[in-house]
Amino acid sequence: MTRIHTQSRACCTARLCGAIIGLLAFSACAAAQGTAKVIIDQDAMGPAGTDEDAILLFIQSPQVETLGITVVTGDGWRDEEVAHTLRMLEIVGRTDIPVVPGATFPLVNTKERTEEWEKLYGKIYYMGAWFVRSPTWQYHDPFVIPPLKEGNPTTKPSNEDAAHFMVRMARQYPHEVTLYAAGPLTDLALAMDLDPEFPELIKELVVMGGSINPHTYGAEFAHSPQREFNFWFDPEATNKVLHGHWPKITATTVDISVKTRVERAMLNEIGKTKTPVAQYVSKYGRAGNYMWDELAAAAWLDPAIITREETLYMDGEIDHGAGYGNTLNWEPGMNPGLGEQLVHVQDDLDTMRLYQDFVRLMTGPTPRAHGAP
Repeated sequence: MTRIHTQSRACCTARLCGAIIGLLAFSACAAAQGTAKVIIDQDAMGPAGTDEDAILLFIQSPQVETLGITVVTGDGWRDEEVAHTLRMLEIVGRTDIPVVPGATFPLVNTKERTEEWEKLYGKIYYMGAWFVRSPTWQYHDPFVIPPLKEGNPTTKPSNEDAAHFMVRMARQYPHEVTLYAAGPLTDLALAMDLDPEFPELIKELVVMGGSINPHTYGAEFAHSPQREFNFWFDPEATNKVLHGHWPKITATTVDISVKTRVERAMLNEIGKTKTPVAQYVSKYGRAGNYMWDELAAAAWLDPAIITREETLYMDGEIDHGAGYGNTLNWEPGMNPGLGEQLVHVQDDLDTMRLYQDFVRLMTGPTPRAHGAP
């Protein structure tokens, strides 16, 4: 989920830099068991920003084996996001990681349907690839790849599609793969259609999505607190995925994401390191943004970041009325009992620990990197 926010916040430069000096050893959830296998499903708009930076957190962790990056339309169109991801991997020296194109369009929802919805219920603040009202966003057709500011890639994506790749990896490594999904959930829904046992073969599903009751004055959520882009863009996929029999689902919602910011001090500290990944992040990073996808990734890598969570039933609204795409949630015992699954919903965090981990990983060496162009 990509946003640019202009709300001011005092930089904690001295506090952050002091904390970096005394940083504790990074504790990954996979440390006790060795390298953990991960599939990253991402609406990978770039360069840098929350989407690509979240991917980099996994790549930069020596405890993680990234099996592949599957790319779904969301913040941008799939093909442009694929190009950004290929180029990022070239820069950091990890072109061995497959980039697998996923869904270009949602299961049911369309740009045209959304425009008709707006005539009945009002304008939607953020629409990702469909967004045409922003002076900073140049809308283009789905299969157009504009010139990339970080340079166009020379490497190519996989010939396999995301859904088949996910199912193949789950069958090859049953109960070993964590599936990290930080975009619309279309690819996951399609994988479930291919193999109904797919969710049960995954070790854990980690989702950046949903919004319950965020405390923010941000225009996107102040008057529509339960509309979150990743769940809203493909409501039918959200509904299907949240009814899947995953062994565990963890959700990073808007409620906790808005407690974070990319601090200018963080980018400045990262920029002091001359590795390709550090220079990429510091050059293209966006100070002031919420750390949407980075938080979901970092909290899985270092569970101590999360200081409070609750367990709720969650779903996506698929009735084509005013609440289409909204996040639904219930305390246990209050849910309708129509197949909803329990979700570990993160409530609060150690913000400084998140910032420390982010800087540490982005200034560290890139495991298994080859020569970068």
